[in-house]
Amino acid sequence: MMAMFFAQRVILGKTKFDEVPKALKTKVAEILLDSGLPELVPSEFGGTADDVEAK
Repeated sequence: MMAMFFAQRVILGKTKFDEVPKALKTKVAEILLDSGLPELVPSEFGGTADDVEAK
């Protein structure tokens, strides 16, 4: 439940992925990836956020 809350905050831009509590990052990353938003997830969690920031 908390992971979904933080995932929604990341999607809305109210919280950066880096600000998500460490214990929830894996689950939040999974939710974001399942939602088709890999650009919000750092590469260490399977996303592409690092690639987007580098551009």
